[in-house]
Amino acid sequence: MSVRPNIRPAGHKPPFWRDRAKRALIFQLILVAVVTAFLIYIIGNTQANLNARGITTGFGFLGNTAGFGIGQTLIEYSSQSTYARTFVIGLLNTLLVGGLGVLAASIIGFIVGIARLSPNWLIAKLANAYIETFRNIPLLLQIFFWYFAVLRTLPSARESMAFGEAIFLNVRGLYLPQPLFESGFGLIPATFVVAIIASIALVIWNKRRHEATGKRLPVFWMSLVIIFGLPLLVLVATGVPVTWEMPVLRGFNFGGGITIIPEFLALWLALSIYTASFIAEIVRSGIQAIPHGQTEAAQALSLPRKLVLRLVVIPQALRVIIPPLTSQYLNLIKNSSLATAIGYPDLVSVFAGTTLNQTGQAIEVIAMTMAVYLIISLLVSMFMNWFNARVALVER
Repeated sequence: MSVRPNIRPAGHKPPFWRDRAKRALIFQLILVAVVTAFLIYIIGNTQANLNARGITTGFGFLGNTAGFGIGQTLIEYSSQSTYARTFVIGLLNTLLVGGLGVLAASIIGFIVGIARLSPNWLIAKLANAYIETFRNIPLLLQIFFWYFAVLRTLPSARESMAFGEAIFLNVRGLYLPQPLFESGFGLIPATFVVAIIASIALVIWNKRRHEATGKRLPVFWMSLVIIFGLPLLVLVATGVPVTWEMPVLRGFNFGGGITIIPEFLALWLALSIYTASFIAEIVRSGIQAIPHGQTEAAQALSLPRKLVLRLVVIPQALRVIIPPLTSQYLNLIKNSSLATAIGYPDLVSVFAGTTLNQTGQAIEVIAMTMAVYLIISLLVSMFMNWFNARVALVER
């Protein structure tokens, strides 16, 4: 018995439900329709609920008077300022604690990560104890520890801990001298920027000179002299146009100077120490990812250990360290929103907290707050990706 082959005539088109491309297009159209219908329902339901409660939408509330004070402000602010001003205040406070936290966590993390691999038994064990302790305790508990168990147990203003006659620490915060800039001081920051540009140019020139001749200058120390020495010379030449306002005890509190509130100190310490424990492990793993042949070759050339670490190990380890390091920076910035637990006036506490409660503009306030964190995270990611591309190994 013969079997007829399944031969389709020329020009035959299969049904559309058997065509993969058409099926995929249909499924995509159905998904888009379902998502669109869901969004229309959510928006309509939200609008109906807002109308039922008499809540207006829009951003006009940003021009209204806030009517409340804020404990830490980097720009001028009073209770008569607008809600838009509170948004800026909260944003600046978030950027302040986030930026200083990233800086401190990076320094501590790199030091502890390198110490973790120290041949000294005691240093290595202490570094390991630091990592295992702080990364296994929830961040919120660490914030509470620094705030309630450490800073809130400090003495009162009249019994402050004094460091010389200019710095005082008590339960209300840390008090530092405040510089007051006089006429002619503008030359100093301008000189500082010029010194940084000159140092960068020196580093680039020294790198090219080293590639061409094999000779290297002590560019690190030369850069330090340029960056700090040149502005210092200008400062002396202009007659030191800076005076200092010292904190002075007036009644039950200090007046004058710079006040660093305990909420900021607790949040900054907790964020820095907690994130540094993860960065230390990233640094350790990055260093250990470098083949031992690299360090053995450097040691065969009689290079000191510090030069082996600085010139051979760290530059190669950065290619492994930077990608996970980016995630830790983003986590630190987003974790700063825990500031509301101890009353630090960051964006979440001031704007998504007090402002939202007073205005009832939940959609607008939350949308602005989410947009801020999204933009900050994207900018940090873009910068770290650029830096990662700069240090990536270029094949020849």
